[in-house]
Amino acid sequence: MKLRKLFCIPVLLSASLLCRAEKALPDYVNALMGTDSVHSFSHGNTYPAIAVPWGMNFWSPQTGENRSGWMYVYGEDSIRGFRQTHQPSPWIADYAKFSLMPISGDLKVDQNERKAKYDHKNEIAKPYYYSVKLDNGIVSEITTADRAAILRFTFPKAGKSYVVLDTLQGKSKVHVQQKERRIVGYCTNNSGGVPANFANYFVIQFPRDVEAFGTWNPKENIEGRSELEGDTAGAWIMFNAQKPNDSIEIKVASSFISQEQAERNLQEVAKKDFNKVKSESFDLWSKELGKIQVSGGSEKDKETFYSCLYRTLLFPRKFYEINAQGKPYYYSPYDGKIHDGYMFTDNGFWDTFRAVHPFFTLMYPDLSEKIMQGLVATYEQSSFLPEWASPGHRGCMIGNNSFSLIADAYMKGIRNFDVNKAVEAMVYSANHQGPHASVGRNGHKEYFELGYVPYPEYHEATAKTLEYAYDDWCLSIVASDIGKKEIADRFVSTSNNYKNVFDPQVGFMRGRKKDGSWLENFDPTEWGGPFTEGCSWHYTWSVFHDIKGLIDLMGGYDAFTQKLDGVFTATEQFKVGTYGGPIHEMVEMTALHMGQYAHGNQPIQHMIYLYNYAGEPWKSQMWLRKVMTDVYKPTPDGYCGDEDNGQTSAWFVFSALGFYPVCPGQPEYVLGSPLFKKVTLSLPNGKVFTIEAPKNSDKTLYINSAKLNGKEYNNNYLKHEDILKGGTFSLDMTEVPNLKRGTKPENYPFSVSNRK
Repeated sequence: MKLRKLFCIPVLLSASLLCRAEKALPDYVNALMGTDSVHSFSHGNTYPAIAVPWGMNFWSPQTGENRSGWMYVYGEDSIRGFRQTHQPSPWIADYAKFSLMPISGDLKVDQNERKAKYDHKNEIAKPYYYSVKLDNGIVSEITTADRAAILRFTFPKAGKSYVVLDTLQGKSKVHVQQKERRIVGYCTNNSGGVPANFANYFVIQFPRDVEAFGTWNPKENIEGRSELEGDTAGAWIMFNAQKPNDSIEIKVASSFISQEQAERNLQEVAKKDFNKVKSESFDLWSKELGKIQVSGGSEKDKETFYSCLYRTLLFPRKFYEINAQGKPYYYSPYDGKIHDGYMFTDNGFWDTFRAVHPFFTLMYPDLSEKIMQGLVATYEQSSFLPEWASPGHRGCMIGNNSFSLIADAYMKGIRNFDVNKAVEAMVYSANHQGPHASVGRNGHKEYFELGYVPYPEYHEATAKTLEYAYDDWCLSIVASDIGKKEIADRFVSTSNNYKNVFDPQVGFMRGRKKDGSWLENFDPTEWGGPFTEGCSWHYTWSVFHDIKGLIDLMGGYDAFTQKLDGVFTATEQFKVGTYGGPIHEMVEMTALHMGQYAHGNQPIQHMIYLYNYAGEPWKSQMWLRKVMTDVYKPTPDGYCGDEDNGQTSAWFVFSALGFYPVCPGQPEYVLGSPLFKKVTLSLPNGKVFTIEAPKNSDKTLYINSAKLNGKEYNNNYLKHEDILKGGTFSLDMTEVPNLKRGTKPENYPFSVSNRK
């Protein structure tokens, strides 16, 4: 018996060591990736979002001042509070926000007086859990559910301890209910895009008696006053910590509908302690991240992959809540009324149509279906489809990229929404200007009359022309499929309008005047003017639906690939153009040292894949691998520009799998170079699709040959339907490019001009 026990000991030790070595997927995530950013240079412009996937409320430590869009900056050394946030981007700013801050010793309510220093070595940031030990000894922890959260504050000394509520800015109301051990109220802070009756109602529940309390604003702090309404109304409570390292768990929830609904949302955590909610959030993240299993890569690559996948699953946020009958309903940020159904927000489709939403149509069709229902509802409530919502229509970016979301969902079999109404919404949005230049179609009259948007009559006119042409194709394919031939014919015709802003004399897309002449003094490195956050080097490739047509404009396959090569061989110089001075995107491009390739911004992110359309797929494989390995890191400086609601992350996720949706709306994915030896997709239909590349390494980045379910596969793309069937895509990777594979036109991805 003793011998048997001795024999078991090394086996148990080995198992224990193995368990410690096997890191859980949520723990591969660095929620601080991209947070080392400043206004002049972005390494992501992210903040550590402690949340569940697509949660209505996020929580984050706040290092920046209350009105700063840079809520959390890795390089700052103090925390002012722990904020419930809805910020999608520092450029769009936050709304419906408030913060809680623990104080030990003397009470301080002002944001600059109460802030406490900290060291990153005392900080943990995971999707499901945040912890920091401040230099004053207070330990602050956060974990969340969809619409509620628990904050645990541990005070180092016995005695007076405080929690300060700050509604940050704007009209608000606070009410300390001492007997009920809670604070209730609302805040209305926002940066636009809301009706006049917008409010965020909150309830903050404390676990023990409130021994003293007060309310405050920037001008006064009055102990014993329980209610305050006005601009930046705050509150505080005091209790006596009974011993050193005494902890309290504060439960918080909010609602855009009513105080009553905020109380209902609190039930998400009401009967649970901190560790239970933390465990549930961990399990939820494990489930979602576990739908894609990667192996056969470095630990750094896995950390980057799952950090990017986490970011891909944050936005758009749920803007709907659950009523007493268990049904979804929401306050509309468009008409200010309460409606049944689903609504999502905090998304700039100019960014996310490219890869985030195609990722949802592949891996989360049920989510995509609800998003489509929300798009149709937005049209019914505001007469326009959303383009940049936060929480309602915002004046930001260009294009009718909501058309891409609808087309991509519909053409991939997601049909449980009012498709006829969606087509009606697209037609209306294409023919009318909305409340902002970015809503509806800016320059629609000239676009249809001239075949392009003229410059300088319309800012960013050439970029708009290119995006409208693709959007028209998206509209046409949905209209055609539901039998609306007249609409389909009209918009498939105008989807060719991209040709009207290509100047064959210079070989680039170019600004065009109303009289038909070209804008003078053309320089493809000049930013702004007829382009959006970029130059002609970036926008010349924005013909997602008809790359073959673009190839023809450029003079054929050889000329096209030479132009693609030119992106990387061109000098890194830029002209500031109408921006008047360098903007951070320009500086970030030059920092890459990849010529005119500007991965830090969205317009050119699909460009590397375009070699697949012209018979040189190995160049796509080479450049993709370089960007994945050289540009992305699982660190605070891990991005090369704005992360933008998951788009720059979704690019990495798709690219690491080995394929990418160059043309959303066309149910296929263009091949690249997978980062791992094995990837397993657990699909929503219960099937499993595996990408195997057993010889994959840093050096063997080229595809020598491919097999789909055991059969030789020579196409430069994968069909959506083939992935959904499940099976295995096997790749033989080599160090030397195969110059014969994927070189025939029949192997090229879809273009309108070579319609399959």
